[in-house]
Amino acid sequence: TAPACTSPGTCGFPDARTTGPRVELERHDTGNMSVKQDGTVIKGWDIRGSLDVYANDVTVIDSRITSTNWWGINLRPGYTGLKVLHTTITAVPGKGPDNGGVNYAVSNMGGSSIEVGWCDISVFGNALSMGQGDLHDNYVHDIVAFRNQGGEWQHTDAVISGGGNKGRLTIRRNTLLNSTAVDKGATAAVGLFADTGVVSSVVVDGNWLAGGAYALYGGGPGATGIQVTNNVFSTQYHPAAGAYGAATAWNAAGAGNVWKGNRMSDGRPVEPPPAS
Repeated sequence: TAPACTSPGTCGFPDARTTGPRVELERHDTGNMSVKQDGTVIKGWDIRGSLDVYANDVTVIDSRITSTNWWGINLRPGYTGLKVLHTTITAVPGKGPDNGGVNYAVSNMGGSSIEVGWCDISVFGNALSMGQGDLHDNYVHDIVAFRNQGGEWQHTDAVISGGGNKGRLTIRRNTLLNSTAVDKGATAAVGLFADTGVVSSVVVDGNWLAGGAYALYGGGPGATGIQVTNNVFSTQYHPAAGAYGAATAWNAAGAGNVWKGNRMSDGRPVEPPPAS
């Protein structure tokens, strides 16, 4: 049994004090923007709109984005090198295009890894959406449930990956909270799903995970190279971290799959879930 951990911030995990911009911001009422110049750096902007990136090596740093679009920042197919650092990304509940909802704070549709670090992210139903990337030191919180245009509750995840990725997805040292009620669409803090292909090559290490139906969906049958290590599964929303348990969809026999050093916030070890 490890020592109990009472909250993310007091136990060394990211929170509002350690994420978001570090400089005074200049307001930009730009509306939704398309970025098309390679190497663009956006720094110190308070943007009322979203960023749609059609360029390589774009950096967004020490800024704030308040979106009413499907996304906060979206990297389009064929482009690489996006970095989003020390930035607050949020949305206006009820103002999104999907029946008033909003979907992705950062979406990687490109063909390579992106970096998202030290960001304060809220509201978006599937906050960090990508098959490959380096997600570290972020604080994802206060996800807002909504019904989609078909009238169904939108599934919500702090991190979501649909499988079929060719690169590595690393999820390390984040606070990932999903306080949405299960009957209003809550799925996971980390959802690794085989929606578009087999899930492979994912590291989930040293995060604070709380909420969802299960706090972690582990990739399901066929998943390989999934390393789930040294995470704290928090009891702040549910006694078992998720409404139905800490984790599910774990392929214990998958090549390179590792489950090690995971525990509940009250100190109890978390054993690997039964094989899916």
